[in-house]
Amino acid sequence: MSKPGPISAKPLSVLLGSTINDVFAKQGFASRELVTRWAEIAGTEVAAHSEPLKIQWPRPVGDQPPEPATLILRVEGPMALEIQHSSDAILQRVNTFFGWNAIGRIALRQAPLSRREMPKRRPALDSAKVAEIEGTLGSVQDDKLRSALARLGATIQQGTIKGK
Repeated sequence: MSKPGPISAKPLSVLLGSTINDVFAKQGFASRELVTRWAEIAGTEVAAHSEPLKIQWPRPVGDQPPEPATLILRVEGPMALEIQHSSDAILQRVNTFFGWNAIGRIALRQAPLSRREMPKRRPALDSAKVAEIEGTLGSVQDDKLRSALARLGATIQQGTIKGK
């Protein structure tokens, strides 16, 4: 009789990844990054008052090139006017994220947002600790690399990296 193999836990993202991608695909999103990284793409001020609902792709007409899609945003009440005025900047940032002119216009839907917990700010690094660690990195020739490694070391020692 053979021994059973080792039991290993799989990350939830592996188990549910394709299911979640299917849900996003039904809303017109090619990937979930537009939703999950909205604050990085649109900026924290815009993301605090809006969230992407779906992307509507127009039907292709004959042999003509495809037209850009419409990004539908859920926006909180009074911020809708502000977001409408800054829609050109938002369009540019979204298209920069995609790497091509995917979105041609933004449509707004006023409704309460589904509140997500905002990421907590990391505490500031202790500059004395960074300098102390940087002093131990004398063999690193590149100043920028040495500085980055020192900040990383201080961050690890403070325990501010995710999972610590």
